[in-house]
Amino acid sequence: MWQALKAHRKDTAATPILELFEQGDRAQDFSVTACGMLFDYSKTAMDRVARKALLGLAQIRGVEPARDAMFAGDKINETEGRAVLHTALRNLDGGPVMVDGEDVMPEVLSTLDRMETFAEAVRSGAFTGQGGKITDVVNIGIGGSDLGPVMAVQALAPYHDGPRTHFVSNIDGAHIADTLRGLDPATTLIIVASKTFTTIETMTNAATARAWMGEAISDPAAQFAALSTAEEKTSAFGIAPERVFGFEDWVGGRYSMWGPIGLSIMLAVGGKAFRAFLRGAQNMDRHFQAADLAENMPVLLALTGMWHHQVCGYPTRAVLPYEQRLLRFPAYLQQMEMESNGKSVQMDGSAVTCVTGPVVWGEPGTNGQHAFYQLIHQGTMPVPCEFLIGAQSHEPELAHHNDLLKANCLAQSEALMLGRDMDEARELMKAAGLEGEELDRQAAHRVFPGNRPSTTLVYPKLTPEVLGQLVALYEHRVFVEGVILGINSYDQWGVELGKVLATKLQPVVTGEASAEGKDGSTQSLVAFLRANG
Repeated sequence: MWQALKAHRKDTAATPILELFEQGDRAQDFSVTACGMLFDYSKTAMDRVARKALLGLAQIRGVEPARDAMFAGDKINETEGRAVLHTALRNLDGGPVMVDGEDVMPEVLSTLDRMETFAEAVRSGAFTGQGGKITDVVNIGIGGSDLGPVMAVQALAPYHDGPRTHFVSNIDGAHIADTLRGLDPATTLIIVASKTFTTIETMTNAATARAWMGEAISDPAAQFAALSTAEEKTSAFGIAPERVFGFEDWVGGRYSMWGPIGLSIMLAVGGKAFRAFLRGAQNMDRHFQAADLAENMPVLLALTGMWHHQVCGYPTRAVLPYEQRLLRFPAYLQQMEMESNGKSVQMDGSAVTCVTGPVVWGEPGTNGQHAFYQLIHQGTMPVPCEFLIGAQSHEPELAHHNDLLKANCLAQSEALMLGRDMDEARELMKAAGLEGEELDRQAAHRVFPGNRPSTTLVYPKLTPEVLGQLVALYEHRVFVEGVILGINSYDQWGVELGKVLATKLQPVVTGEASAEGKDGSTQSLVAFLRANG
């Protein structure tokens, strides 16, 4: 099937994207709406033949039965023998979800209620700590225990009416030092987010935070909460059971902010807004479950990405939200996709026969326009762009800002498609008073190849509900891609080897062990670090 798609791409590569708009109402035909959002993929080289083949591929690879198996609680994470049920965490008013013959929903909803009770106690001042009302919350985690919450808290800034929320993830001491500087230990709540309570970066930072707090208050652990299932370890740390919120092994780290890992979000925006966030994701879940493949937004988002990466051969994908509060959204999606689908082995252990995940990157517009858009417009390798834009902002008094933002977003996708040819560039230089060889030389620098693909996702306004829809949309996109590629999107063995070697290298770096037996480069680097440490 891939070969047939590539052959079709080769046969139609000479047809400009703009020309495809002459074939009926392309904008209507190559767009889909769901949950009040519009996904437009008409400014791509995908035609009806390619789309039909891609939809056929999704059927052949079993996207629909795999989707149903995931929602049913089947253990689709086969390498770890686990279900994949982050969707259960936002199943606010759905039916039972069974795992090993047991309905997991009562425990999910009970934990959500416990989180809300604790969050409201902190927000109201009923939970005083040892210095009065909590003014600051520091979430210590890494990976999925950090990227999701920090992204969501920033995205929902207009709804932030709780304590100030800070995030620490890096093992670099500068991160926790800079975060704690200026905070009052007596009015700070520390959240330690680690399922096993053994993650080296998180636990190192947690110990540092406890020592910092212990310098000012008599019982530092009384102002700690844990997001963990390791009750013995949290107890040994001194954290009371009522401030420990666990989650099951069928919730992967990068899909976990819908449950206890989202406690920092709930503390920032409150239980009502957090539940709206969950309900938005649930709405997208229902669309994904019910819509035909040809009208299914996550499926079409996935197939468009695979058309660009697996068929057209474009190695990267730029995610470009024209929404400043989605500053961390590209980084969040970077982890979600690259950790999920950065694999080279299929479920059965055989090698994947095509490329898998692309490099995902991006920044908000319009900042990116003054940074890397030069490469996107005139570089030698096309970069498929995924634009996101809200119809409304949270600052009606600054409506002219939002109008300019929307105009820039639409202009960029239009410019990528239209480009500027040499004749147009010559006319510009002629109008500037140039002539002869200098006119041609200057004109060449002003040519835009055009015919570069982009998609645009439009949503009404960045509310908690809409943010939930956006995140769930991209989660299901990653799932669809993984099923079609035949890989497991829910393990991450690729992060393990570096951790193992780091543990072995730590005593070498400190001088407690010899570097003998290490490769020449590592020995040289260790020697330089020791000499200059």
